[in-house]
Amino acid sequence: MGQETKRRAIEAFGKKNPNLPFHPAVRAGDFIFVSGQVAKDEDGNMCAGNIEEQCRWTIESVRRALAAADAELEDVVKITVYLDDPRDFGRYNRVFAEFFPDGGIARTTVEARAVIDTKIEMDAIAYKPRA
Repeated sequence: MGQETKRRAIEAFGKKNPNLPFHPAVRAGDFIFVSGQVAKDEDGNMCAGNIEEQCRWTIESVRRALAAADAELEDVVKITVYLDDPRDFGRYNRVFAEFFPDGGIARTTVEARAVIDTKIEMDAIAYKPRA
């Protein structure tokens, strides 16, 4: 038997973006590390909209990256959120609570400007033991 790889790249949207030097997610043992996700549709196209709409699309992007690793939002243990405008905190927080109603995860929210035109970005860590 060969030695198991310590980490494995996870492809989302069917493939790695050839213009970016990283993967949407990486599995390391029982943990899945999701790279920063923004408001994109199922085909990887950017989605415009207000903070609520972009928050929903961004969480769906996280969900797709997790699904590619056979995980789901319920497996998330930590999320870091980057908001372009801190005045959006209350509106984003209400949408976030729709997806994580029990608040049973660790979360950090900071003000930061993304390198692309987006109101919000999220990265996540999930715990999903291998079968």
